[in-house]
Order: sequence, then C-alpha cells, then structure tokens
Amino acid sequence: MQYRVDPRNGNRLSALGFGCMRFPSNALGRIDLPAAEALVLDAVERGINYFDTAYLYRGNEEALGAIIADNHLRDRLYLATKLPHANCQTPEDFDRYFAEQKRRLRTERFDYYLIHNISNSDQWKRLVDLGIEQWIADKKGSGEIRSIGFSYHGSHGDFANVVDAYDWDFCQIQYNYVNVNYQAGRAGLELAASRGMPVVVMEPLLGGKLADKLPKRAVEVLDRARTERTPAAWGLRWVWNHPEATVVLSGMNEAAQLEENASVAERALPGSLAPDDLAAIDEVVRIFNETDKVSCTGCNYCMPCPKGINIPGCFAAYNSSYALGWYEGVKQYVLSAGAMSNDPRYASACVACGACAQHCPQHIPIPETLKDVRRRLQPAILPPALRIASRFMR
Repeated sequence: MQYRVDPRNGNRLSALGFGCMRFPSNALGRIDLPAAEALVLDAVERGINYFDTAYLYRGNEEALGAIIADNHLRDRLYLATKLPHANCQTPEDFDRYFAEQKRRLRTERFDYYLIHNISNSDQWKRLVDLGIEQWIADKKGSGEIRSIGFSYHGSHGDFANVVDAYDWDFCQIQYNYVNVNYQAGRAGLELAASRGMPVVVMEPLLGGKLADKLPKRAVEVLDRARTERTPAAWGLRWVWNHPEATVVLSGMNEAAQLEENASVAERALPGSLAPDDLAAIDEVVRIFNETDKVSCTGCNYCMPCPKGINIPGCFAAYNSSYALGWYEGVKQYVLSAGAMSNDPRYASACVACGACAQHCPQHIPIPETLKDVRRRLQPAILPPALRIASRFMR
C-alpha cells in the first residue's frame, strides 16, 4: 500500500481510504454485516488504515463500530466520522450527537472528525454563534478529537471562505476528472494543500459512473490508450496523480473492487501519468459531458422520498438513456420504479415537496429533474401497459 503523510501530525495515511457509506446491503436495504466485516478485515490486511463514516449514514456507524470492536482493530486504523451540523440547533446538541457517535462506534476518540456537508460559509458562522469553536477546543484538549475538518459540497467561490474561517486540520472534497471545476475543484485542492492541510478526496469515480457506466465510446478511448487498465483504475490513478490528494476514498462493496483498488493504489504515484494518458482522459471527459445529463452520484442523501420514488434510480436510468440508448434507459427506469410490483412508484408521483432537494450535495433541482425523467422515460402508455403485463405474469 502507498502511504501519504498528513503534514499536520505526521500520520502515515493509506492513499486508498475505505468509504463506508456504500457498505453491502441485503434486499431490505439493511447493511449485510458479515459481508461488510469481510471487506473491512481484507482492507486492513491490505494496508488500508483510513475508514470514513458519518452519523447520517443509516446503520453505518453501528456496523463499523461492531466490526472494529469485535476484531480488535481500533489501534490499527484511523477512524473518521462526521457531525450532522444541520441537526444541531443548540450548543447541547454537539455533545448529544458526539456521545451517540462514540457509543455507536465503540470508541473514546476520533482520529479525524468532520463537520458534515458544509455548503457555504454562512453555515459555519451559524455554528460559531452556537459556540462550536470552544466545543472543538474542549474535545481536542481532552483527546476525543485528534484532527478537526469539514466535508465540502458548496460553490467553487465560497470554498476559500470556509478554509479561512477556522484553523482546520484537514478537509474533504469531491474531486475526479469530470469535476475539475465543480465545487472545490482543482483550485480548492491546491489551496488547501498550500495551507498545509491534508485533503481527503471523495467521489473519485463519481458514484461509480467513471467505473462501469461510461459511454462505450469513452471506454474504447481508454482501451486504446492502455488495455491493461479498467475504467476504475483510470479514474483512481488520475486523482492519485495529484500530490495534493492525501487519501482517496472508495466505497468498495465487493471483494473484487477492493482487490483492484488496493492493487492500483500500490502503483499510482504522484506524477505517474504520461502526457498520452492525460490526453486520453481529456477525450473521455468530452464524451462523458455529452451524455451525462444529471450529476447524481447515488449517495442517497435525498432518500427516502415521502412518495417512495427511487430518486437515484430514476436519474441513473435517465443518464443511461443518453449514454447507452433510450431502450436501455427505459429498462432501468422500469426496474427502479418497481413497475412489475403491486405498488410501482414512478417519477410522475412526485408532488414537488422539495424535501429531497434540501439534502442533495450536488444541488440538483430534483423535482424539476424528475419531470425531465418522466417526459423522456415514461410515455403515457407505459404504466397501463406494465400493469397489464404484471397481472399476466402473476
């Protein structure tokens, strides 16, 4: 495993971090604990020592805490989790959530603790008014928090304001080869590094879009350049090509993904991509931008929908209809809507309540975009035709 040094404290962090948000789950949507445990144990044996979770990842902290405690792993890894700042309305809420996280994760300290999903500097100012700076100082003084940082999902221009608002130990940003100028972007990566902050990168494969959902033409470009690399390897190597990226998080939910990513991490050193490699990536970006209509990463922050709509599934199908063809998109849409069940939930069920859009890190206007999904993938004949087909099949 390749390791990169945290310049603030000298910690040797694995270049590949384990993003636990996408732990494997069963048919009911609950975390498959034995499968998750097998992945975590394998990751530790491969040298991965940075594990990232959050209070808002349903069932995730409890699962990771159980795995770490049952296998006596706490001193073999760096543990990162996040404060749900939007839920904190009083100073007492900081301690309440923090205590619950310690209980869930079965630990008395967090090596890396983040203010979760900062999207503008005004959010930090609100927390300052609640006394969070003193709270952080107390937690760092007691050793319960070793490093304090923030994860960012705001505008390109406001990132510097958040960086300068506090003496942060580290930050976490979204960065990949199609998001060079999105959110913090390359300028934010370089700014944070110039301030001596380690940078944790999330969504290096854009929720899997850059791994197994690239348009066929884009995959052909990559294959012509280097036949021995998969699209996932290309995406990860591109991020690791930047010396400013300290840890790259990957939400690995299968053993094969873990094996491949760990193998790539051993060789993906800063500055290791050749000019021809970078030119191939530029061509892939051009092709990708022609077909990617909705910047959804499948993070599920918008879920559950009050009307039961599978919002990420709808958007994945919509994008597929441009990348892979309309018919393939409709097939995916039918599956995501549960159209062959007794209770299908189509995009047309949206009542524009806006609950989803409030939580979207990508700032997608979800109700309006669901209208686009309906117009493209839900012709008027589709629901009644599928009702008849499902009755016949039953």
